[in-house]
Amino acid sequence: MTKDVKPKATRRKFIAGAAAGTAALSMPMISTAQTVTSMRFQSTWPSKDIFHEYALDFAKKVNDMTGGELKIEVLPAGAVVPAFGLLEAVSKGTLDGGHGVLAYHYGKSNAIALWGSGPGFGMDANMLLSWHKYGGGKELLAKVYQSIGANVQSFVYGPMPTQPLGWFKKPITKAEDLKGLKFRTVGISIDVFQGMGAAVNALPGGEIVSAMDRGLLDAAEFNNASSDRVLGFPDVSKVCMLQSFHQNAEQFEIMFNKTKYDALPPKMRAIIENAAEAASADMSWKAVDRYSKDYIEMRTKQGVKFYKTPDSVLSKQLEVYDKVAEKKAAESPIFKEIVESQRKFAERAVAWDMDTNAPRRMAYNHYFGKKAAPKKS
Repeated sequence: MTKDVKPKATRRKFIAGAAAGTAALSMPMISTAQTVTSMRFQSTWPSKDIFHEYALDFAKKVNDMTGGELKIEVLPAGAVVPAFGLLEAVSKGTLDGGHGVLAYHYGKSNAIALWGSGPGFGMDANMLLSWHKYGGGKELLAKVYQSIGANVQSFVYGPMPTQPLGWFKKPITKAEDLKGLKFRTVGISIDVFQGMGAAVNALPGGEIVSAMDRGLLDAAEFNNASSDRVLGFPDVSKVCMLQSFHQNAEQFEIMFNKTKYDALPPKMRAIIENAAEAASADMSWKAVDRYSKDYIEMRTKQGVKFYKTPDSVLSKQLEVYDKVAEKKAAESPIFKEIVESQRKFAERAVAWDMDTNAPRRMAYNHYFGKKAAPKKS
């Protein structure tokens, strides 16, 4: 009886096969030309402002994460349109996108300014971002944009610290000191400061200092120590009042033309959304580092005197804001819907925050004394 004998693989055949496989793996792959999608953005900030830097940071994250498949170029304010013309330019496709704040669209819809222009029912900017993502804010913003025919895809990001009351010729000691002042602010804060007796002029950030220098403004607020310092506020004023409710919880906004955004591949849209959140975290960390350095720089080297806004002024802000919001809610159903949504979210979020977090002032005073506290006016 014969047995079937299977041919054995010889060492020579194995080596030959292995060599062929190795050769196949080492063969250079034939690459196809990468398609690059370019987008032109504009910020609402001068190129020297840290806010423009934040816009560049976001663009770099997207450009890097897409491996160059999407290339966003960011121009400074005024390169294509004025700062307050960004929404219209992006909506029409004159620009592919932009970087700014929602309060700059106040002329299109009062309700938009509820994203950051006002006391936020005690929420800080990070809490308001939480409301935006998890409390219905994102859907409400889309509803507002739809109501005004804005063809944009919005990403709200970048929590800002509480903004100063502003820069003045002398310290503000009581609410009456604001009466008659030619003052710069934006958003719902326009109505609040008007309600406190100021004559308000809404100007973009890059125009404020020159207006103060020429006497067109008596006082102004912008945002933070780094922006205020580099824009030249210490050159026209040596008095800055810290703490205010007029912009207690503001954030930035990244906008895309919606038609162009929707045409992007799903992978690219996902990268953009995640890049916005990554940029939000990075911006908040960079702000702590840079703002604190510039705050000390202005105090110790530029002769700026910082004062805490009196509680009586803060209380008056809340009273006036409530009247402004009540009037606007009566005139606009969407304004009312947003206010009610924010209030509901804030009631539990702020209570949790106050009950949970230890007071930083106590710990700071324990380790460093009271040298950091702003003066009382």
